Amino acid sequence: MTALLAAVVALSSGPRGPVLGIADTQFTLNGRPTFLLGISYYGGLGAPEGIVRQDLDTMKKHGFNWIRVWATWAANDFDVSAVDAEGAPREPFMGRLVRLVDECGKRGMVADVTLSRGRSAIGGGIPSYDSHRQAVRSIMTALRGRRNWYLDLANERDVRDARYVPTREVHDLRALARALDPLVPVTASFGGHDLGEPYVREALIEAGLDFVAPHRPRHAGSPAETEKHTRECIAAMRRIGRLAPVHYQEPFRRGYGDWQPAAADFLTDLRGAVRGEAAGWCLHNGSTRDGTVTKPWRSFDLREQGLFVQLDEQEMTVVREAAGVVRQALKVR
Repeated sequence: MTALLAAVVALSSGPRGPVLGIADTQFTLNGRPTFLLGISYYGGLGAPEGIVRQDLDTMKKHGFNWIRVWATWAANDFDVSAVDAEGAPREPFMGRLVRLVDECGKRGMVADVTLSRGRSAIGGGIPSYDSHRQAVRSIMTALRGRRNWYLDLANERDVRDARYVPTREVHDLRALARALDPLVPVTASFGGHDLGEPYVREALIEAGLDFVAPHRPRHAGSPAETEKHTRECIAAMRRIGRLAPVHYQEPFRRGYGDWQPAAADFLTDLRGAVRGEAAGWCLHNGSTRDGTVTKPWRSFDLREQGLFVQLDEQEMTVVREAAGVVRQALKVR
């Protein structure tokens, strides 16, 4: 085989986009330690291709290198899930998921692909353990060979409602994902609290996850607490003898409750995450949580408008300043 032909074969059979990895408490891209600065893109599978490309270009321009998209998402009476109630592939949305991950790869970006237990009347979510297993098979098969993504097996899996997935099931789902593709990092997120040693042990030892994704409490004092709680989480890992990234994939957001965080709150939270040695942080965003269907929907519904035309000025200030905050905080760290 000629050198040129060998290079073509290697390129065609190799991974698409950057290679996401883990080194102790950090993520790596192509072997280099990298802080993941991300943004919610939950309903991305409903967005037209032109909107997707424009949004991803804007993210890249401002230094964002990952998105969080759900493979089980429904909003405003429209289901854009990539899998159906049995966990089988659901078109055209599974194809859109593959294309979205590939578009991220072209820009050197990472995709968080999230599943959620429980199902609403309009769809989204997976109702049972059996359908959950099939959904993992479907997603892993569709994205086989790609290295610029990770799987959140179960959003806020410890909340005792329809989202709840017992630790034993998380362990078995993680084992299934590892058997299908051992190189894809896998987590299952915790909802609404910080992680002490019991939760860290449950995630990393009992469930066998690759990193922890705590969804911290959402109140006005939360941003100032992030650095401290991140350090405590890593200290707990050292005590149990298993280091892993602490990844903030879903912090507070505007429109969620009475407290409306300003740009300074988001940037304080981000700065604390980096200084506390977290591995990643997300500019979370979504629709107003008051029971009404009113715009802006932000990442929750992207069928008609791109993300950045739906963000308000406080959020856009974070978009413009976040990468600089990360650079400065990494120097301090």
